[in-house]
Amino acid sequence: MTPAAPSPASRTPVACSPTPPAPASRTPAEQLTLRVLSALLREDVLGLRTRGLLEQRPDGPWLSDGSLALPVAPDGFQADHAARLPELEVDGVRLTDLSTVLARLAERAHPLDRPGHLAFAEECRQTLATMDLHDRVLPEVHAELAERYGEDVADWTGPRASLGFEALAAFLDHPVYPTARGRSGLTEEQLRSYAPEFHQSFELRWLAVPTGLLTVRGDGPLPAWWPSAEQLGVPGEFLTVPVHPLTADEDFARIAPGAVLTPEPYLTVLPTLSMRTVAVAEDPSCHLKLPLATATLGLRNRRTIKPVTLVNGAVGQRLVETVAAREPRFSGRVLHADEQHYAHAEDELLAVLLRRYPDGLHGAVTVPLAALLAEAPDGRLVIDHLADRFHHGSVPALYEELLRLLIDWQTTLFGHGIALESHQQNTSLVLDGTGLRLLYKDNDGPRINTTRAGASRIAELAALVHEFRDPRILAEQDRALTDLFTTITGHLCTASLAFGLAAHGRVPLERSLELLRTVLTEAVDRLGPAGQPLRTDLLDAERLPVKAMVSAGSLLSKERSGAADINKHYTDGPNYLLLKGRS
Repeated sequence: MTPAAPSPASRTPVACSPTPPAPASRTPAEQLTLRVLSALLREDVLGLRTRGLLEQRPDGPWLSDGSLALPVAPDGFQADHAARLPELEVDGVRLTDLSTVLARLAERAHPLDRPGHLAFAEECRQTLATMDLHDRVLPEVHAELAERYGEDVADWTGPRASLGFEALAAFLDHPVYPTARGRSGLTEEQLRSYAPEFHQSFELRWLAVPTGLLTVRGDGPLPAWWPSAEQLGVPGEFLTVPVHPLTADEDFARIAPGAVLTPEPYLTVLPTLSMRTVAVAEDPSCHLKLPLATATLGLRNRRTIKPVTLVNGAVGQRLVETVAAREPRFSGRVLHADEQHYAHAEDELLAVLLRRYPDGLHGAVTVPLAALLAEAPDGRLVIDHLADRFHHGSVPALYEELLRLLIDWQTTLFGHGIALESHQQNTSLVLDGTGLRLLYKDNDGPRINTTRAGASRIAELAALVHEFRDPRILAEQDRALTDLFTTITGHLCTASLAFGLAAHGRVPLERSLELLRTVLTEAVDRLGPAGQPLRTDLLDAERLPVKAMVSAGSLLSKERSGAADINKHYTDGPNYLLLKGRS
């Protein structure tokens, strides 16, 4: 989707400064209200982006269309303005209760959109309950993590300790989606048992599936801990598939006639940040991605596993590894999890991916980008500890090293016609005495320019590209790639960190954004003419694509939103990389 032209109000010059963190005095309800109103403004759900005019009131600026009015402040990251106060004025009445605000907005919505609005209101209710729960349990979780892995997170080495970072990251809000901490339909007891922030171990259930009903891919033997059906008390010609306890009540016999849920749980695991992926406690370099009958980041963003994504993930891994093998400067510096082993029964509720992490991580600190701004057990940020240990206390130096490797890699892929959906949850830093490396997983949703890939000097790419099984992945032009590059590598992996570091007082925003633009420019220059689309659509564009996740994920049906892929449906926002007009 090409970003829509901004309204006159959205063209109003704004200071390119981070939205300040919510004051400590803000209640969870007020914090959530600010995030939700900002998201609705950004995606023009309120209509204020296109119809609203800025007006100055005694308490500050407001956007108003005569019926709705919102107190705003300059933003500059993915929107021109953000909500300044947790309130919305409707027909002259100021509303501060989020449920009341959303109910009034649902009344004003198109009739076909009202079910989505009501579902989003329930998301908000669940998210607020989770935020309250987080506030209560964070000290306890911090104490448990420190006791298990150590007081200094820079000493959390190895695959098992990396799960501690996933727990810390789960307490943070998503840079775009306002209700990311909510998980549809789960009770507090279920969250405490299975959500990553609680870091609790549990045992999996297992399904014995008649051999002929299961599609299995992957060479080599299964790990020694993978049980046979006979070990689990089901003799006969069966293959075994792990099942998350939250999905164990599904009618698997409907999916695979003759399938048997084994009587006892088996195999202790721990949750990762994605929740549906779990790490094997006795072998934490092995993760199991399992379907969950819940949703996160939107009502339609279900956590089940479509079989086609398993095929695409395996192809995506081979594709990026082929590029890395032909680009010597990335040798040993860009790592990929093995995602070639999977099984499914042609149904999104009966599937499993066995993900194996590469060797050489036991002495390293492995941290998802999503955890860098998380609060460590001692109250400092995770990135502070990492900078102390690996960069002589310099957070800017760590940020720069991350930028240079990550952007070099992603622009190199772009030169071969590839853009990855490698967001801050799927990209990890690997830090040890040899320097910084990057670790990637979940390469199942890229965008590929088949023309560019076919013309690549890496001849193997053309054949690999045609192994993908989702037609949305393939295109014959670059705009789908530059949109994905901008929203993932730009907004989520690099710029959100710059704005976050500024909000926490670690690095001045001007300094980090200037560095980001410089590194991007140098990388685009290295591509020569192949880099021109990134120069046009990212570096020099007046407006940048921004994920419209609330609209596509919850409020609107696919028919109403027109979103072929709810994770790649865009609105637009200001270009924080432009030098002009920055203050």
